[in-house]
Amino acid sequence: MELDKMDENDWKYHGEGNKSLVVSHVQTAEQAYRQIQNIVDFSSNVMSSLLGEKFIHSGEVVKLPLEFVRQLSIKVQHQRPAWRCDKVMDIYSGCALCLPNLTSPALHQPTHTPPLCIEIKPKCGFLPSPKHVSKDIKTKVCRYCMHQHYKVANGKWKRRSFYCPLDLFSGNRQRMHFAIRHLIEEPQNNFKVFKGGQCIYSSKEGSDESPDMNSLLHHLRPYFLHTNNRMNSHVTSKAVLNDFIQVLVNALLSSGGGDGSVVADRQAEGRGFCEASIFNKERIRHGSRGLPSDSVLFRILQTQMLDTLDIEGLYPLYRQVEQHLQDFPKERTRLQIEGPYNEAFLEKLQKCPSENDGSVEYAVAKVHQYRVAMTAKDCSIMVALVPSSEEEEDNESLSSQRQLRDFRPPAFSYSASILDLDPKPFDSIPRQLRLDQKIVSCYLRTGGALPKGPVREKEDCTLLFHPM
Repeated sequence: MELDKMDENDWKYHGEGNKSLVVSHVQTAEQAYRQIQNIVDFSSNVMSSLLGEKFIHSGEVVKLPLEFVRQLSIKVQHQRPAWRCDKVMDIYSGCALCLPNLTSPALHQPTHTPPLCIEIKPKCGFLPSPKHVSKDIKTKVCRYCMHQHYKVANGKWKRRSFYCPLDLFSGNRQRMHFAIRHLIEEPQNNFKVFKGGQCIYSSKEGSDESPDMNSLLHHLRPYFLHTNNRMNSHVTSKAVLNDFIQVLVNALLSSGGGDGSVVADRQAEGRGFCEASIFNKERIRHGSRGLPSDSVLFRILQTQMLDTLDIEGLYPLYRQVEQHLQDFPKERTRLQIEGPYNEAFLEKLQKCPSENDGSVEYAVAKVHQYRVAMTAKDCSIMVALVPSSEEEEDNESLSSQRQLRDFRPPAFSYSASILDLDPKPFDSIPRQLRLDQKIVSCYLRTGGALPKGPVREKEDCTLLFHPM
């Protein structure tokens, strides 16, 4: 529920007491239930098929006592970040989406070392095709890097992040290491670390303060104190950070049991490098230039690339659909504009013709593809790392979990999950176009100031990867 979209005509008097007056929204409990069920259906029937069932937790809709929801809203209000408080919690429908707590993995045993869980919002990992964009800069600089300029100019963040999604999605270990390091240095809302279910590292929007890297390293050090099977209390902070990042890279590149083949189609198209990235391409020594086909990053990237037209190429098709719906309002149901998100919806976007035949069905399919791609561009990855002793590595209860052994002990049992998979509204597309235009305009207005990183940052990019 967003304050700028609230209409007093949608509310009615409900009752009052000595200190409060209660109004209720005309949306029925059944409508609220259906809205949340749509999210579950979209995740389980559409995104699960595209991203891989093993990565998805669709959850279920539950009904809660209204008094419990009201008290919960009061309890958590002071804990919410100020910049989120313009969205009001629905305390009248009694419906909620129940999901597993991914910050506290089920395979963790409370008596052992707490698990680490890392949340990453990877963002869009490719550049659009030049066929559909009006500004050439969009084919050279990725959306995330341009958006950083816009966010700083508007005061949302005090500093730009030098993270570039194209480095993370490259499949090249050096570039991925470089990308994650810059996520850690300037996490914004895109990187969080949890220890035993508690957030120990994140960033506050609009804050002048940098996140406390020393505190993070203090928490991480006990997990990375082993060198050559012996305890080493003199491991440097840099070594701890490098070890942590390499474990993350390994987890993100891990195969989930498929053939593990490497796919590098973006590089063939020349869409795998962003000119705004401060990674020095000359320092690439060796290694894969693509993602394993069954890795979590590959599945996300492939789903993102359902956006084949960019918002600029898609908008005329959106207008075609919008006009059709104005002329034939009942077509909303047949065309599944607001769902249901079932097998028929998935089939529509998977069987979309490659060429525009002028039909409204083609336009709708491209709009559906774009909406699904936008969800993938805005999703989060949760990587759970559970330290395991030598004895635990042979435990049959962990046999279904991948064992990740870094170049030095300890080993980690790990899992990757994808979350934040809500469907993007059909009517959000004009807003997406306006935002895209503002971002590009801001970037060009600042002279396309490609960041020139200090020499230290580039020198630190020479990494030594030990055999696995």
